[in-house]
Amino acid sequence: MTDGLDEDFDDKRRLILDRARDCFLRDGFGKAAMGTIARSAQISTATLYLHFPSKAELFHHTILDTSEHFVGMMRAVRFGSGAAGERILNFARGYAQFLADPFVRAVLRLIAAERDRIPQAAADIYERGRREVGGPLIAALRTLASEGRLIVEDPATAAGQLMGMIEHPLFMSAMMLGDSHRLERNLDQIAEDAVRTFVARYGTAEPVPSERITGKDGFAASHRTIG
Repeated sequence: MTDGLDEDFDDKRRLILDRARDCFLRDGFGKAAMGTIARSAQISTATLYLHFPSKAELFHHTILDTSEHFVGMMRAVRFGSGAAGERILNFARGYAQFLADPFVRAVLRLIAAERDRIPQAAADIYERGRREVGGPLIAALRTLASEGRLIVEDPATAAGQLMGMIEHPLFMSAMMLGDSHRLERNLDQIAEDAVRTFVARYGTAEPVPSERITGKDGFAASHRTIG
């Protein structure tokens, strides 16, 4: 009997978080009303407050729940095997696709807009991103360096540089100009350009002309080996 009640509680909480996310994305934190969220979830406002005592707490939990979805999206990105450039390109493409996702952009814009009002939610999702997205990249770069495929003294700094080259044309343009802004480069080009620059900086010193980073159209590192 208890298991059934727990399952019903969890299902109701799941529905509340889904409807709250829709409402916050549509109306923002300030205009979103607990009564509207309750009606959307087909529960009473009293029941909503039983699950979440305040709108701020509901917003915080909604952001944390959404971060789980984000992590799942990035965990699907695999570095794979092969040359260093090929492994890094797998990550770069996956990260570019993640940042280009309209849902991801909408949530990140919401967090940025409400950062001062709900600072803990912004801090939590930022730290989660560093740990769950940046962490695997740092570990991969450290492994490639130990294999002699890259010359990287500070994997964390190098990871930030790679991610920054992808974030700037995707995240910054969306933040400032909106999703309708047409990118000057497509996602593959953004990822490939970032990896080409990264490899030029961190590739090992001995040139190996036969080694290539192969993207959608193909490109090669001209003066550094890439694994």
